Amino acid sequence: MTELLYQTDGYLKEFDALVTAVIPDEKAVVLDRTAFYPGGGGQPNDVGTLNSLSVVKVRKAGDDVLHIIEGDLPVVGAQMHGAINWDRRYQLMRTHTAMHILCGCVFRDYGAQVTGGDMEPLKGRMDFEFERLQKELVSVIEIAINHEVQAARELRVKILPREEAFMIPDLIRTKINLLPEGIQQVRTVEIVGLDLQADGGTHVKNTSEVGRIHVVDYKSKGAINKRIYVEVV
Repeated sequence: MTELLYQTDGYLKEFDALVTAVIPDEKAVVLDRTAFYPGGGGQPNDVGTLNSLSVVKVRKAGDDVLHIIEGDLPVVGAQMHGAINWDRRYQLMRTHTAMHILCGCVFRDYGAQVTGGDMEPLKGRMDFEFERLQKELVSVIEIAINHEVQAARELRVKILPREEAFMIPDLIRTKINLLPEGIQQVRTVEIVGLDLQADGGTHVKNTSEVGRIHVVDYKSKGAINKRIYVEVV
């Protein structure tokens, strides 16, 4: 089982680890611990380096994290120094928190659940269960989300037993509960005073780090499915 360092410290840029397995067919190594985020919940995986090797993709495989590399595979037991591509990671952290601000405001003000979402550095989109979404309402939403950025709200991360986590009202903001039954511990991310939900990704420590959020477009994707596109500057 790979220890997931990013779950408790999203600001960890470098780390040391041991190779516990190599998978030649995938050009992948498994480490005993990692700060590389393997992707999920709409957030892309991290990239970076292990020693002098480029890490071009990272993904979960059961309880392990596979680091797909360019170059010769190290041997099991090798000591590795990992370094995240920090500029890209921090942009994704800002973007992910921006998406939670958007989700929190829309849920608080309109009770609309999330039906989908995706992001890349400094931009993303989120789908909501809205019947109607007009330009005037989009402008109101943009004002609301930037107010929460300026409010400098603290973010808190906790890892809770599954039963305790699911006692929290409205913990799952997606229309479909995406948490597998086998997960016994649930990681929660709280924007204090605005939003609290289950989430496995990386975030900034305070909404003031996000920057200004622009709603750049919106579309109807169905009778009760509306898409909002945002960019972070």
